Amino acid sequence: MGRVSGRVCLVTGAAQGIGRAIGEALLDEGAMVCFADINGAKVAEVAEQNRSRLNDSAAAVTSAQVDVTDRAQVRAMIAHTVETFGRLDVKFNNAGVNKPMNFLDVTEGNWNFIMGVNGLGCLIGMQEAARQMIAQGGGGKIVNTASVASRQGFDNVAPYCASKWAVVSLTQSGARDLAKHDITVTGFAPGVVATEMWEQVDKDLVDIGAADRPGEAMEAFSAGILRGRVARPSDITGTTTFLASRDSDYMTGQIVMIDGGMTLV
Repeated sequence: MGRVSGRVCLVTGAAQGIGRAIGEALLDEGAMVCFADINGAKVAEVAEQNRSRLNDSAAAVTSAQVDVTDRAQVRAMIAHTVETFGRLDVKFNNAGVNKPMNFLDVTEGNWNFIMGVNGLGCLIGMQEAARQMIAQGGGGKIVNTASVASRQGFDNVAPYCASKWAVVSLTQSGARDLAKHDITVTGFAPGVVATEMWEQVDKDLVDIGAADRPGEAMEAFSAGILRGRVARPSDITGTTTFLASRDSDYMTGQIVMIDGGMTLV
């Protein structure tokens, strides 16, 4: 029996990177998982690959296409999960974007894009998951993806930092409001993680003149990591599965840092 056996979990931003790793780790410990992403074709492929990996055509896995800033699509994603598995126990609000710009160059469009997905998307995801959990009874868990950028501001990613501070605030606000429904709200804050998203950020930093060569930014950001290396997605999933499990039932309103000792706060 795994830590999340029989639990129905929904993970956004699950077509790649941390989100995919979260979903796969949940599957490996007995959960039923809906992988969701704005890239519907890619996330459907991820679900199919996991059926093959588990050697089970009827594996407890499904997928959904979703724009997390569109409430109707979020509701449809949750409805699909419930229709497939019968209920929703754990919702991971993991979908996130970043587009580096030097501080004085940040535009309204850049701000609205990042804050829309990372901030508003998290709020909508929390609200709609909570409505489903309240309607079905029995409580539930909501887990939000923050970042080391929620603990300090960085000059080339100011909107991203602001959006992840917003995730921390939403986690605390949601925890206070939803406790009466037996719904806990927690989050986790990765540092530098070797994913497709970071590869794109690295390229963007070179393009805006914030780094001279590919890989330089990752080296600079990770130089102070006490564990001596950047994270892999698998470094994150022990904690995320814990947050989805009954072992964390007495936690709420908290953000767990998983940054290898990059920030001590």
